[in-house]
Amino acid sequence: MNTNATLEQMKDLRLSGMALTYSQQLELPVHQQLDSHELVALLLQSEQLCRQQEKTTYYLKLAKLRLNAIPEQIQCSAARNLTKQQLATLLDGHYLKQGESILVTGPTGCGKSYLACALGYQACLLGMKTTYFSMNRFIEKITLSKLDGSYIKLLNHLERQALIILDDFGLQPLHQDAKLALLQILEERHGRRSTLVTSQLPVSAWYEYLNEPTVADAIMDRLTAGAHRIELKGESLRRKK
Repeated sequence: MNTNATLEQMKDLRLSGMALTYSQQLELPVHQQLDSHELVALLLQSEQLCRQQEKTTYYLKLAKLRLNAIPEQIQCSAARNLTKQQLATLLDGHYLKQGESILVTGPTGCGKSYLACALGYQACLLGMKTTYFSMNRFIEKITLSKLDGSYIKLLNHLERQALIILDDFGLQPLHQDAKLALLQILEERHGRRSTLVTSQLPVSAWYEYLNEPTVADAIMDRLTAGAHRIELKGESLRRKK
């Protein structure tokens, strides 16, 4: 059997996971190498794992998360008003399958953006397409897409995302186009796709912030219905660092 030819075929077929594991097996003494059935099972498992890792890396690249955050580094405590059970419930990804929203509020520096990016990271690990926007960037994106005629394309792209993160909601006024775009996006995603919003403003102040009764009613209805709410507390983590 020409093992080198087999290895090259795997590489030509872009079976990189299989090729790596097969080459590792070939480096072992003959008496330590797996038999044919075990080897085939191991090669398939390695290829599947490799493709999952490549998919996760690709989704993370597209997500453009602002922070390199991972769930293991999130601090859960009574002082922060975040329990391990709350975090575990969100990390299992059930809310993504149900199209439920997450609303994270709290004072500046309490870790809202970090929590949001960690949940975005976990969504990518679960094979869910994710997109992150600061609200400044979201407003810019809407404005530019209206000007260059790519607005419908943007809406179609966002509709395909399992999770959209809108960070720092309420920091600057929303113009009319941005309000209507937000409403349209939420309407198309309601009950099917998830939206995660972070804000220094408590949810009770969002209606006043939107400052337009009809649109505010529609946006708040779609954001808050069945949403998971997390009200982070405590001193600024930045100051502690």
